[in-house]
Amino acid sequence: MQPQADPFIVPLCLEEIEILYQDQYILLINKPGALLTLSGKHPLNQDSVHFRLVKDFPSATMVHRLDFGTSGILIVALNKAVNSHIGKQFQDRRVLKTYTAILYGHLSQDAGFIELPIAKDKENFPLQKICYDTGKLARTHYQVVERLGETNSTRVIFKPVSGRTHQLRIHSREIGHPILGCDLYATDEAFFMAKRLMLHANEIEFDHPVTGERIKGVCSAPF
Repeated sequence: MQPQADPFIVPLCLEEIEILYQDQYILLINKPGALLTLSGKHPLNQDSVHFRLVKDFPSATMVHRLDFGTSGILIVALNKAVNSHIGKQFQDRRVLKTYTAILYGHLSQDAGFIELPIAKDKENFPLQKICYDTGKLARTHYQVVERLGETNSTRVIFKPVSGRTHQLRIHSREIGHPILGCDLYATDEAFFMAKRLMLHANEIEFDHPVTGERIKGVCSAPF
């Protein structure tokens, strides 16, 4: 029998969750970096956005997730019907998301699309891979904000058209400019250039599940 690998134990996150908007149906919150969206299976990975929120909002459920290292804005549903309504908007691609990231190196183009199909890498969980045979279509728009000469990096705005797991992280790697601080897809040099994953969800747009009003949540990047 093969020995099991040691489980990944997340470090203690001392940052608090910031509530950006609240009504009786939804919350918009700012997730700290280095905090799970949902609790892990290992008992030492219990701390998470959901674990913390249900203490004050017992009916809270997560409509979507951000990677452990990604900070920024999340929608939280306060009942099952709301969760279902907003989840359908995600499926229909009516939810618009914007991210800020800092990438390794200088991008040659000021803007463009990355279109590469993504599939699970079953031999290297939890990694994803680019696969033209089994991958699902993934499309990301990028816009250069500034090229940082002193650190050989580029600040960009990402607008993912699709919502695949690790989409921004693997798309960045595939164009030769991984996200700084990315422990899964960056080169060693790019990983050690930052103390955290330099990826932040700074805007989200969706229809309010009850009023129908178009909501735009904004949460500035901390870097």
